[in-house]
Amino acid sequence: MIGGIGMPELIIILVIILIIFGAGKLPEIGAGLGKGIKNFKKATREPKIEDKEEDEPEKIEKD
Repeated sequence: MIGGIGMPELIIILVIILIIFGAGKLPEIGAGLGKGIKNFKKATREPKIEDKEEDEPEKIEKD
């Protein structure tokens, strides 16, 4: 059971998706969804370069 959704509900959702998009488009939709999730996880793990630069104070050389 996933978040209050049982197996019968998942099957109904999958059948509706199959009817709307057709069997030929399902691999493309799955690949796009997988890439989106992968990019989201990557973005949440990596620190931003801008944040890293703001944390480091500037070094001023004296002549």
